[in-house]
Amino acid sequence: MIRLDKFLCTMEAGSRSQVKEFIKKGQVTVNGQVCRQLDAKIREECDRVVCQGRELFYEPFVYYMLNKPAGVVSATKDKREKTVLDLLEAVPGKGIFPVGRLDKDTEGLLLLTNDGRLSHELLSPVKHVPKTYQVETALPITQDMKAILERGVDIGDARPTQPALVRLKEDCKMELTITEGRFHQVKRMLKAVGNEVIYLKRLSMGTLCLDRKLAPGEYRRLTHDEVEILRKG
Repeated sequence: MIRLDKFLCTMEAGSRSQVKEFIKKGQVTVNGQVCRQLDAKIREECDRVVCQGRELFYEPFVYYMLNKPAGVVSATKDKREKTVLDLLEAVPGKGIFPVGRLDKDTEGLLLLTNDGRLSHELLSPVKHVPKTYQVETALPITQDMKAILERGVDIGDARPTQPALVRLKEDCKMELTITEGRFHQVKRMLKAVGNEVIYLKRLSMGTLCLDRKLAPGEYRRLTHDEVEILRKG
């Protein structure tokens, strides 16, 4: 059971103040009956709720794609820094969290959800989910550097990195696909081959690709098809 006003907010029918007005004005029905009680309890999984003519269906999990800007930390809260959840402040609280982390200065694709199972599948080391980054470097990327990255490089851990896929774009630009998620991995890989990352942006994770229409700091919900493909991927 859940309060009607909370349900409407959770289903993104409007802000808290808007939802209260909808209910007070008789614009919300529950099982065909107008309900004007803000604290009315409903059974979210089986009651039929219609708000302003639009039927709302209960969704236990939500999925958002964020184009993370630089200067924001990948955390649910931080006492000193702005977090990715601060960028989603208009989204009703559902216990969402970022799937994995991007460094503060790294931009690009970040998935946020409250689906712990999917998050585990995407982050599990044994799954080897591919992640592709746009990388700009201080020095030109040589064929020797490319070869080392593609066969695996010693970055100071117990074992070398898994083989990466390198697509050279310009002298100092490439797309790098890795299948692990070690701490500062891309930066450490480039440092290990005698180079330095000066710009880093994640373009994809598994089957999910960054929507080019999203400006840095913008986000959108994933479509049903995107979620299903991500689960199966």
